[in-house]
Amino acid sequence: MPPVEVIDLRNELHAGNTSIISRRLQEELARVLENKQQAILFLNRRGAASCVLCRDCGYTVMCEHCDIPMTYHSTERILLCHYCGLQSKVLQFCPQCKSSGIRYFGLGTEKIQETIQRLFPEARLLRWDRDTARNRRAHEQLLDRFAGREADILIGTQMIAKGLDLPGVTLVGVVSADIALGLPDYSTTERAFTLLTQVAGRAGRGAEAGQVIIQTFNPQHFCIETASHHDYHEFYKMEINSRYRYQYPPFRHFVKFTYSHENRQRCQNEALLLYDRLKQWIERLGLAETDVVGPAPALMERMRGKYRWQMIVRGPDLHQLLRVIEAPEWEIDIDPVSTI
Repeated sequence: MPPVEVIDLRNELHAGNTSIISRRLQEELARVLENKQQAILFLNRRGAASCVLCRDCGYTVMCEHCDIPMTYHSTERILLCHYCGLQSKVLQFCPQCKSSGIRYFGLGTEKIQETIQRLFPEARLLRWDRDTARNRRAHEQLLDRFAGREADILIGTQMIAKGLDLPGVTLVGVVSADIALGLPDYSTTERAFTLLTQVAGRAGRGAEAGQVIIQTFNPQHFCIETASHHDYHEFYKMEINSRYRYQYPPFRHFVKFTYSHENRQRCQNEALLLYDRLKQWIERLGLAETDVVGPAPALMERMRGKYRWQMIVRGPDLHQLLRVIEAPEWEIDIDPVSTI
């Protein structure tokens, strides 16, 4: 595996570099271009800005059908919801206070593309995400173009993290490892470690040596430290100890219940009713060390026009409970990969 260098973005800010591309990554990109080699820049977020808000009143542009902010896409000059596909025009004035204080914040693959083109005007760039590759044929065309040396730098999301064998790539840059670690889920660090090690493996697959640069504001995080050393055993040891401490899978089984409806109050009422029934069943069956977490709104409470409430049952053995559960209107996920 290629050597990995971790860049502390806090030091970049202290040195006066406010760019999303560190000085070290800029140096390596310049080297790649000078030597007629190729580079991959990875960021697991699409768009040019992940948040559109008003500086004067704090209004955030949200999707009408989902409980998430709209993402700005500069190429099409639209606001897009990545969950339901809703599109709207770019705002010039704030709908709430009518001021012209609308600003675009955050980071996405489009923003990276714009920044790299500004830093290296001569570089030939390709962007590979769901917006540029909507079907299998589009994926194949992008891969063929990059493999055919029609571009110097490939900028993409997790779809470029594995399965690509490109001998010309000598540099992989992870623009922000922190995005992968930002989700409130028990399996977040496992997924982040997998993603980092997979994308690192895209560098140096040909005759030339490879180099990987990971940018982060949290270089001491054990996921980043172990990924940078390709230390699978140490990561497993630390992750499994953490899961044992908090009784996460595989030390407890999880069952996730999700209720969806257009009416928010009905979601809450149904969730409270099922919670009471679950507690009664657990008590009747004498299920020791079994509890119910929630109910509560889902992390993204509203999606595609429906509100969502969730709860999780945790326990060492939930077979008896699953046999007696009667919740026909609920989505039941046994041992979910994610609790979000």
